[in-house]
Amino acid sequence: MSTTGPRILVPGAGTSWRRRRLDPAQPRGLRLTLAVAAVFLVLVPFTSLALLVLGAWPPLHRLDTAVTGALHDHALEHPGWVRLTGIWTDVFAPMPLRAAALALVVWLVRRDARRLALWVVVTMLLGGLLGPLLKLLVGRNRPELLEPVARAAGYAFPSGHALNAALAAGVLLVVFLPLARQPARRAALWATALLVAVLTGASRVALGVHWTSDVVAGWLLGAAVLAATAAGFTVWRHTPQLSEQPPPPPRS
Repeated sequence: MSTTGPRILVPGAGTSWRRRRLDPAQPRGLRLTLAVAAVFLVLVPFTSLALLVLGAWPPLHRLDTAVTGALHDHALEHPGWVRLTGIWTDVFAPMPLRAAALALVVWLVRRDARRLALWVVVTMLLGGLLGPLLKLLVGRNRPELLEPVARAAGYAFPSGHALNAALAAGVLLVVFLPLARQPARRAALWATALLVAVLTGASRVALGVHWTSDVVAGWLLGAAVLAATAAGFTVWRHTPQLSEQPPPPPRS
């Protein structure tokens, strides 16, 4: 006859659903709840924007046209600015960002951070698959300009550059913020991440190869992918632990 007690799940046994989801003392439930909420909050504006694009909503079309027209006029008058913008958009294009992510994965594996390395792979891969798929589903054409300063192939919505830049910025923060102890270094990481995401997306509109709403959609989709993969890995990382009750003292 076994002398050990029953195996129980800890922590949170016997607590309500609300307590398990929102109690700071229950990290798994709280982190998962926040991550799922983030996915929902980001997907709502992305889906709304996609529906407006599919429905050719006139106010959105006028806004996109006005921004593209103004930036295109500026580009025609400043060829040096166009060259600098083109260099930026090439350096932070999807393929160079994926190559940098691959190098980061190798570095993480060597540091024995295999779960974090796998999260980087899944995040970049999921975003890389969703972007082209949504382009085909929406089928939005790129801007057609009389004197284009740059060209790009394929459909426009969402912007692949903006999507992958947002993913890379999120990966940068998740991997390196825990290692940055000094406030100045943390501020530098945030500034770098924001610059990569914002300037890469803006460069596509400045060059006339994307509408503004394409870029905003790319940023939103990138944030949704980051939140979704974070939620999945939160469940994996914070799995319930099994514990055993200590055996009763022997009878004298």
